[in-house]
Amino acid sequence: QVQLVESGGGLVQAGGSLRLSCAASRTTFSSKSTGWYRQAPGKQRTLVAGITISSDTNYADSVKGRFTISRDNTKNTLDLQMNSLKPDDTAVYYCYVVTRGTTYWGQGTQVTVSS
Repeated sequence: QVQLVESGGGLVQAGGSLRLSCAASRTTFSSKSTGWYRQAPGKQRTLVAGITISSDTNYADSVKGRFTISRDNTKNTLDLQMNSLKPDDTAVYYCYVVTRGTTYWGQGTQVTVSS
């Protein structure tokens, strides 16, 4: 069974930084569609950043220039560097990977940005 485990969430002041990491077991991130979504209370889960099979990256307009997604194939992790955080970035962040036609999700990590 594929498992994804996120880490790195926490409480940070506005303007601060956090680095989320997602570790995978029984799969890899290499050459797969993968990325990060987030879900704020009372809102739908939305895409934050993604990496395509061909390694192209894409970002939500609200995080462009502040967030950077990357995957480390040697460590088999997917990371999200988040800078210049804003209170609107407060949400549970989920990593995902698509393998053999199935999308797998992590359990989520809470990010809270105080003003």
